[in-house]
Amino acid sequence: MKKIVFQTLIFAALFILNVGFAQQRADDVVIPEIEKPRFKKNTGPIVYIDQSHQNFHQKSGRFKPFSELLTSDGYKVDSIINLKKLNTNDILVIANPIHSNNVRNWRRPIHSAFTEKEILYLKNWVEKGGKLLLIADHMPFAGASNSLANTFGFNFCDGFAYLNKESRNLPDIFSTSNKRLLDTDITDGTFGNKINAITTFTGSAFTIPEKAKGILQFKKDDYCLVPEIAWQFSDSTPNSDLENSYQGAILNFGKGKVAVFGEAAMFTAQTITNNSGTFRFGFHSSDAPNNIQFIRNVLYWLSKK
Repeated sequence: MKKIVFQTLIFAALFILNVGFAQQRADDVVIPEIEKPRFKKNTGPIVYIDQSHQNFHQKSGRFKPFSELLTSDGYKVDSIINLKKLNTNDILVIANPIHSNNVRNWRRPIHSAFTEKEILYLKNWVEKGGKLLLIADHMPFAGASNSLANTFGFNFCDGFAYLNKESRNLPDIFSTSNKRLLDTDITDGTFGNKINAITTFTGSAFTIPEKAKGILQFKKDDYCLVPEIAWQFSDSTPNSDLENSYQGAILNFGKGKVAVFGEAAMFTAQTITNNSGTFRFGFHSSDAPNNIQFIRNVLYWLSKK
């Protein structure tokens, strides 16, 4: 327990000192062999990982383990800069975009990472059959993504979302036992074994449109802290209750699909290293035994017509 608390405190401290960019990195992990891949090698849909919006998570960086996991599951994975390259059979992953004004400047105002033309283009692309996985972590990424999320009916709290638990610095576990993990095709066994718990590592929260299906649900007394500067909290930091908010949801939109999540580390494998050691957070963490299966299910749901 102490190790987990220390790990997360280290994570927060690095960002406050603005050196986390150098010391937070993708972990060089061996992806577990998948006994029954969703697709034969290189025959699955193309998954493009956006790198056109100063994304904090990109294919060759913090989302490298995510990319390698999908490749092992038979997908073709590549980076993308020109979104006009997208076909309606493709899956687009946008993870933690940020406006150039907020790169290494995680204080308000937080600017939208997307232009109005880009938002309209992506909305039309999804309506025609495109599949979008939008991942927007804690401030400033939720704020930078909100204009795009809004066009599909989602609305982010641009802050730091926490379950009501013993210590704020512990990972958040959404489970069937605490009624925060809901039954959907992603979790109910439709695509394999039923999933009873998912672990996230400090993210954001959002409300969902009526036709969306929530997956990771907050309850009354879960909360979102909204500081002026990321990771800098005080007794006067605005605090909102997260009842009826979510950290994961899916939506059929026109002929396409949208999956929205408010936490990025759960989809990959990262470490922080300092003089005290190396600390893991992500799907290779001992605290997240079901995350790999969950990731595979999310991508498979997106890939299905």
